[in-house]
Amino acid sequence: MLLLFSGGRVWRDGAFAEADVLVEEGRIAAVGSVPVTPGARVVDCRGLCMLPGLVDVHVHLREPGFTAKETVATGTAAAAHGGYTVVCPMPNLSPAPDTPEHLAVELEAIRRNAAVRTLPYAAITRGQKGRGELVDFEALAPLAVAFSDDGRGVQEGALMEEAMRRAAAVGKPIVAHCEAEELLCGGYIHDGEYCRAHGHKGISSESEWRQVERDIELAAKTGCRYHVCHVSTAESVALVRRAKARGLAVSCETAPHYLLLTDGDLREEGRFKMNPPLRSAADRAALREGIADGTIEVLATDHAPHTAAEKSRGLAGSAMGIVGLECAFGLMYKYMVLGGVISMRRLVELMSDNPRRLFGLGGGRIAEGAAADFALFDLDAEYAIDPAEFLSMGRATPFEGWTAQGRAVLTVAGGRIAYADEKMKKQINQQ
Repeated sequence: MLLLFSGGRVWRDGAFAEADVLVEEGRIAAVGSVPVTPGARVVDCRGLCMLPGLVDVHVHLREPGFTAKETVATGTAAAAHGGYTVVCPMPNLSPAPDTPEHLAVELEAIRRNAAVRTLPYAAITRGQKGRGELVDFEALAPLAVAFSDDGRGVQEGALMEEAMRRAAAVGKPIVAHCEAEELLCGGYIHDGEYCRAHGHKGISSESEWRQVERDIELAAKTGCRYHVCHVSTAESVALVRRAKARGLAVSCETAPHYLLLTDGDLREEGRFKMNPPLRSAADRAALREGIADGTIEVLATDHAPHTAAEKSRGLAGSAMGIVGLECAFGLMYKYMVLGGVISMRRLVELMSDNPRRLFGLGGGRIAEGAAADFALFDLDAEYAIDPAEFLSMGRATPFEGWTAQGRAVLTVAGGRIAYADEKMKKQINQQ
């Protein structure tokens, strides 16, 4: 299909500029003042902004093994709905992607059903148990974007050290869920004021930052490229900041809920339960500072859908995890960019440029010859977040009812239209 995106504002060289974009055979054929090309379908982009496709390096698509929660088809449709063109699904699956044969099951589901580019992780340990036997890194490296046991921290320092050596040897990052199990003590929300006032069991901040501290020293020792998942504590931010100052190949991500919420916002509902938990106001302030100064380089959603039943048992009994792919951009644009915390340029870095660079994903340019991988946003659109409108099978979000601003109206992934709202569908199909 030949498509001419006409009259919009296009993100180029760190700013928006009015331009037309011609897409032919999956690639960008021209950018600038482009005359109407014979045979092209013209997409009227007046009032819209074109951004490089968003990237989420931390999602849970639940297939294979847990398709009552989500599938590759529904999860990647949700991603496209949110403006994402690349996602990296975590390995807590059945079978866990701990051998090439097991990973092949996931890759086949991706090949058949993914709406956007989907690059899976391989596990660090056999069975993704966080202990025991390491996987065959050399065999899995060509098939996986990185290695992670997300959902579990690797408990033994010696095992993590050997994992880092093997990952470094095959040129892949270790992406770590940092959680010291001996410090959990049965907790399920942050060990703070709300926890104590309402008789819950708390998760200490140390359970996260203690493993971050350990792993940074192991990364320094082994030369491994190391990325910390969903940092939530002030101590973790400080540790990563110091590691960067030392010149170590260390990076980290956080998620929108840690930037916008604290444990003071908790309610006795499963949609407020995730791991790591919502932390204190001081932690949120440290995370925002880390976003602003570049310590935190990636925004990821940790999109983790569960069934309605699994999320209906309150804070104590519900499964850990919330969904986020379909509201992340609108929340970050409204409360972080329009709220004056970060610039639009920093938001694009966090949600597209940096994850592409750190994970070696390529793309991300709206330029002649580049792959057509972008999303059109209506940055003026304000709307209430309504989980009933999600394409994900998951509905649990603490942001239900919040006002967001900035909505994806069309997403092009790898040259194909992965999502279009009704107005865009009508416009394209009428030609």
